[in-house]
Amino acid sequence: MTPMFLSDTDIKKAIQKGDITLKPFSDSRLQPASYDILLGNKFVINDEHATHVVDPSRKMYAKTREVVMKDGAEFVLHPGISVLGTSKEFFGSDHYLIQVGGKSSLARVGLMIHNTAGIINPGHFLHITFEMTNQSNVPIILRPGMEIAQITFSMLSSPPRQNYKTVGRYAKDNWKHFTEKARKPARPAGKKRKTR
Repeated sequence: MTPMFLSDTDIKKAIQKGDITLKPFSDSRLQPASYDILLGNKFVINDEHATHVVDPSRKMYAKTREVVMKDGAEFVLHPGISVLGTSKEFFGSDHYLIQVGGKSSLARVGLMIHNTAGIINPGHFLHITFEMTNQSNVPIILRPGMEIAQITFSMLSSPPRQNYKTVGRYAKDNWKHFTEKARKPARPAGKKRKTR
């Protein structure tokens, strides 16, 4: 079965019916077959001066800090730097697969808004986390409240046997996974754990 994406008419109908959660919703951001979402106010930044190495297989991650900014404030993303951000919208569906894509206008200036995590499974309701990287050679200004990405909704060939609410790794709180309390700081290279 060929995947079928919802049109603007069907997106709005599904929201009104309750088959799609999308809050806040504005008709002005509804596109022919997608919906534009906004950049939120929270960012997670790596502290490179306090991080010696990242080793995901050992659950050793960079030391980070969270920054909260007001709507319209300037967040300067320098060339080659990656940060995490979040969406203002809270969205999800038990009935549709949701895909997050970048906006061509931002891609043309060198902004990548996600590296791999572009799919929201049925049953996952969240403020999406963006993996934003400046691939340009000049700084890019990000502002909370700006249109940052677009989401599409596609029908499933049949109801899923599993639901993300029960099997999802980040089903309860997608953002907490990235905050400092949830992460194990990276140890200096060559430094071993103390043993008793």
